[in-house]
Amino acid sequence: MKKSPDLAPETIDRIIEMAWEDRTPFEAIELQFGLLEKDVIALMRRQMKSSSFRMWRERVTGCKTKHTHKRGFIEGRFKSQRQKT
Repeated sequence: MKKSPDLAPETIDRIIEMAWEDRTPFEAIELQFGLLEKDVIALMRRQMKSSSFRMWRERVTGCKTKHTHKRGFIEGRFKSQRQKT
């Protein structure tokens, strides 16, 4: 697990932004930044006020679009900068 001090502030801001977006799956964050869902949750817990974190967790817990395997569609707005190998 990467801890937030190892990440640049701009990177942390982008991860938080992607985590808040309903249509950006955790898999996209993992692909781009190498953070698993549990790592993103831990980062969000550290970076947010507890009330904001609870509100976010309630939203993503019931949000089917945050997990690729639960989606009813394949393509989203996320476009990886990495090429598939």
